[in-house]
Amino acid sequence: MTQSTMRLTVNGKSCDVDAAPDTALLYVLRNDLALNGPKYGCGLGECGTCAVLIDGEAARSCVIPIEGCAGRDIVTLEGLGSREHPDLVQEAFIREQAAQCGYCLNGMIISTKALLMRNAHPSEAEVLEALRYNLCRCGAHIEIIRAAMRAAGHAVEAHD
Repeated sequence: MTQSTMRLTVNGKSCDVDAAPDTALLYVLRNDLALNGPKYGCGLGECGTCAVLIDGEAARSCVIPIEGCAGRDIVTLEGLGSREHPDLVQEAFIREQAAQCGYCLNGMIISTKALLMRNAHPSEAEVLEALRYNLCRCGAHIEIIRAAMRAAGHAVEAHD
């Protein structure tokens, strides 16, 4: 396919991107826009490391062509908050130390944010369901669930 210029709205800013319309959004975000929150994991939309919000819904950017993103609101991990002013979800993950290697965190945080956007006070079962298809190989699941529950406003027991 030939390249063309497409206008995308990413983290509240319009940007023109020269790429083939079938180029995966992940590649544009990382290679053209230097947004490295979304990671390349499986390349099949299965692991969640590439997740972004598209119109408020969690989406796997490794399998979404940019032609389907024009006119839609795309938010990456970088668009949620800053180092100085993290988003509520980012703050919860920091407070719970919900990372080991950190590779899965982009997808975990984006999926938690999407859940809270549609349900401000989810149950633990709803949190577990929302994070079900995000893979973590390090075993930080307990801390990740605690962080998501904290972000959802649930009291979290003090940890040792």
